[in-house]
Amino acid sequence: MEETAERRKKALYRVTWYGSLLNMLLFAFKLIAGILGRSSAMIADAVHSLSDFVTDIIVIVFVKISSKPADKLYEYGHGKYETLATLIISFMLLLAGLGIAADGIGKIIRWLKGEELERPGYIALIAAVVSIVLKEGMYRYTYKVGKFYNSPVVIANAWHHRSDAWSSLGTLLGIGGAILLGAHWRVLDPLAAVIVSFFIIYVSVEMIRPATAELLERSLPLEVQAEINKTVMQNPAVYSIHNLRTRRIGNRVAIEFHIRMEGSQSLTEAHYHTMEIERELKKKFGDETHIAIHMEPLLNEYSHEKISSEKQKG
Repeated sequence: MEETAERRKKALYRVTWYGSLLNMLLFAFKLIAGILGRSSAMIADAVHSLSDFVTDIIVIVFVKISSKPADKLYEYGHGKYETLATLIISFMLLLAGLGIAADGIGKIIRWLKGEELERPGYIALIAAVVSIVLKEGMYRYTYKVGKFYNSPVVIANAWHHRSDAWSSLGTLLGIGGAILLGAHWRVLDPLAAVIVSFFIIYVSVEMIRPATAELLERSLPLEVQAEINKTVMQNPAVYSIHNLRTRRIGNRVAIEFHIRMEGSQSLTEAHYHTMEIERELKKKFGDETHIAIHMEPLLNEYSHEKISSEKQKG
């Protein structure tokens, strides 16, 4: 298990470092292209790449913390640091989207008032194409790794890569329109940027919702709880299950519940059945799933009366 956790940590570090290096190189390239190509849209796109670089650093720091084993202060592990990082990245993504929208709307308003927008150069167009290709490729690679290792923070970072590709796509359409269609159509640049920003905002909100729900201890979906009930009840020794409580802890799942079993069986037999239940649940939800099972005898009230009676006699 430790070997699997270490392999996971190295894989998440590797994909994040690759992304951070790409973001730093793209930031420098876009900034130079934006200045030389007189494109404010490309300069804004460069700033977006810089924000990606900052979030990569956040991912590296928080994944390292979340990978630490449970200790006396964090008996359930450090998984929620990863959730917190997801929330931070999502909010940064939301702010980037709002910033792009605000900048684009400002340009559109100035254009409507009769201001002539500046014509960008071809180097900015080339930079946009390069950014789209590289960032889409980085998104696919990062998303694949995040899915394989069930890491919400790496998946969130993958979407941040794609948001940069979308941003560059809007920049490409705007720059291309401004160059090829003439001065009257230069408004396509800010218009495309605003449209792309809506996609970025939507993705960020979709990531904020589950991360917030996890930090607020929201239960797992009802269909997952039903699957847990079904798995537990498949054990022949279990008569019923109740007081089911579930939640996520980073990339892990926590499951706690009570079961009623035949009271006449030995503690060893009861323990054997609970271990079987744990094994089945971990097959479905992962080896690091936190499971707590409280056993109760089938004749619960009678058993309590019997115990109380024996204590009085003693």
